[in-house]
Amino acid sequence: MDPRVQEDRVPAYEIIETMIREIDNTIIVFRVFYILDRFIYKFQFLKKDTMCIVEIPKKLLLDVKTGDPESERKLAGIITSFIESSDCWNKVES
Repeated sequence: MDPRVQEDRVPAYEIIETMIREIDNTIIVFRVFYILDRFIYKFQFLKKDTMCIVEIPKKLLLDVKTGDPESERKLAGIITSFIESSDCWNKVES
């Protein structure tokens, strides 16, 4: 399993959380993992009994954290496209 990271260790976490709430306030950020060999953060989003996993490059998050508007638009596009895609959401087994 990839190493799980705390919210405060994820660049631009608050921005991602805000974007998610603006799209659908019933979605929560469940867990975040960092894949070291690919420099990717893997976000697990939950909505009711379904999960969507989105991988976001570390460089993009660092650029968003520094206030780069183009990177923020790119991030918003990635998040929106995954969250609005029914293919992303899979039933979570309890």
